[in-house]
Amino acid sequence: MKVLYFAWLKGKVGVAEEDVAPPSNVTTVAALLDWLAARSPGHGAALANRAVVRIAVNQEYAGPDQPVKAGDEIALFPPVTGG
Repeated sequence: MKVLYFAWLKGKVGVAEEDVAPPSNVTTVAALLDWLAARSPGHGAALANRAVVRIAVNQEYAGPDQPVKAGDEIALFPPVTGG
């Protein structure tokens, strides 16, 4: 599974992307975010307020109940505004 971090999330985590292999019980976006948040203080800080984090699974916006699996691309980014 590839996780991509954008904007200030990248700054807090310290990397733009990483390949991860979560345990088999991580089957949804919410479970993945919980697992990622526990990986390091930077991950925890980036995911502390999930209301300001948007998620895409395989380039489609996703909610917390969206299934995830090995081989998926997960993007985490702040809300996007036009202007």
